[in-house]
Amino acid sequence: MNNIQAISDKAAIGLSFLCIAHCLALPLLVVLLPVLTAYNLQDEAVHWWMLSAVVPTSLYALTMGCKRHKTYSVVALGVFGLMILVATPFMGHELLGESGESILTTIGALIIASGHLINHRLCRRANCHCHP
Repeated sequence: MNNIQAISDKAAIGLSFLCIAHCLALPLLVVLLPVLTAYNLQDEAVHWWMLSAVVPTSLYALTMGCKRHKTYSVVALGVFGLMILVATPFMGHELLGESGESILTTIGALIIASGHLINHRLCRRANCHCHP
């Protein structure tokens, strides 16, 4: 069971960077490779699908790590990043514009990834045997 928390931390970090790649690289790829526009990867549904994976994975990993190392600020950092990610699609293009939405999503993803990285390091330091 301990390895599930380690895998969750790593998966959440990967998902955060996937959000960043989607926001930063996709517009460039769409310009360079017009065939990608047929897949409609910039549709709002992509954000909701990514959130449905990021939110539970992050919450699980952060809370399980916090149970071990008792550093609640790490959970607060991760939840702050999640709040940014969840709020961004609600604000949408109308309020933020496409660039603003990408920037805010990137900031949220970086905050979440930072929280998971700190969580991972604290668990390793606490010798909880969940992070090899």
